[in-house]
Amino acid sequence: MSELRPDSIGRPVTPRAMIALPPELPYRDMRHTRDDVVRRTVEEFERLDRLIERLRPQDWDRRVARPEGRDPWTVKDALVHIVWWKELTTRVIRRQRRPPEFRGLDVPEVNRIVYERWRDRPAAEVVEWHRRVHEDALRALTDTPGEWFGQRERSPAWPGDFDGHSASHRVRDMEAAIAS
Repeated sequence: MSELRPDSIGRPVTPRAMIALPPELPYRDMRHTRDDVVRRTVEEFERLDRLIERLRPQDWDRRVARPEGRDPWTVKDALVHIVWWKELTTRVIRRQRRPPEFRGLDVPEVNRIVYERWRDRPAAEVVEWHRRVHEDALRALTDTPGEWFGQRERSPAWPGDFDGHSASHRVRDMEAAIAS
């Protein structure tokens, strides 16, 4: 096994090969199937939900490593971030636009608004939202015609907010924060 190397604040970083992250470049685009996307979505939800079930009350307030100049996220804030982007991807699959207040904003601007709206809410509310959004995402996936998933080639990690993006923040932020 690879040796764990420290991140910017000295915590060990899990080797990429040990976690489900989007593929490294270069990669070949591919066609997806609904069954594969649903399977990957459910698998990552279950991994994340198992982590959530293990969290102690004090774990929710643990800080995660963040680049300088970014909002000071906690474990709870990392979960909010995962869920918000999963909810947006669900809208995209349904061919719905972003909520009006987020249109035209770049990712850091969106992340800032989401952080401000959710940072003072209780963890239980975030967990309930996480589970509700997952059920809604599964409905969107199963309601979408199977042909739509394979109509064009996409990144192997598509749709990233349902698995790879979640896995990245689950491991890099949430698991690392509670392990420190």
